[in-house]
Amino acid sequence: MITDNRPIVRRVLVITLLLNLVVLGLKALVGLWTGSLSLLADALHSVTDSASNILGLVSIHFSAPQPDREHPYGHQKFEAVGALGIAAFLGVACFEILQGAIERLTKGGHPVKVSGVELWLLIAVLGINIFVTYYERHVGRRVGSAILIADAQHTMSDVWVTISVLAGLIGIWTLNLQWLDIVLAFPVAMLVFSSGWSVLKANLPWLVDEMAIAPEAIHAIAMQVPGVINCHDIASRGIMGRQIFIEMHLIVEAADVETAHRITEDVEARLEERYNPVRVNIHIEPPTYKSDYISYETHSPS
Repeated sequence: MITDNRPIVRRVLVITLLLNLVVLGLKALVGLWTGSLSLLADALHSVTDSASNILGLVSIHFSAPQPDREHPYGHQKFEAVGALGIAAFLGVACFEILQGAIERLTKGGHPVKVSGVELWLLIAVLGINIFVTYYERHVGRRVGSAILIADAQHTMSDVWVTISVLAGLIGIWTLNLQWLDIVLAFPVAMLVFSSGWSVLKANLPWLVDEMAIAPEAIHAIAMQVPGVINCHDIASRGIMGRQIFIEMHLIVEAADVETAHRITEDVEARLEERYNPVRVNIHIEPPTYKSDYISYETHSPS
């Protein structure tokens, strides 16, 4: 049975959205006070945090796991689309940060002015970001939510960005190293890009229906069921722990349809026990259709 965890995910996203708005406000305020390019870039990164939460809430609304007439395989790919949207936001943030740093290098700008008050505010921001990261990651892994895991990855990049910016402002405050503000803007951009790339790699396979389970593993389970003679043309897609779809062609030792149906149900039960939640589609074939090809490999013409 497929569990609908959307209420839990929605609650987490609302909580983190409120916290991210607080973080955004504090960063923007301190950035304007100090004139720090790296901190304003970090604030831009936090804009994407809030936008990601909103995008997540929208995609969760459409990502019901239960199938219906228009979406017989469920709606969970909406969640992966939402995660890819987060990656797109990160790409935009990376571009904006680099553009701002290059403009400061070529055109110059006002010196950064830092006091102890701004530094303490940034430490508070750092604490909020760390809490949001581990909170989202913990709940995301527990309920198998792509949106929460992706957003936690996004916020983790924000943690490292804030640490870098804080270190730079401390250098400016204590040693008046104004160049640190511009220099740190570049690794900030790289951290943002790395975070977006990780989110993209984690969710793209689901959207392109990449193999979810090795056909050999499915074959080994099916062949353990009494009455199964041959199992071939195995295909799977989905994400382990969220939803898996398995298709296969099966040859069974049965003299009637009822016996064949019982054997296929035994195969489905074993696969559900191992890979739940999973939906299995089995096509029964006559013994003359026996094949040595377990998966859909490219066959050489005979």
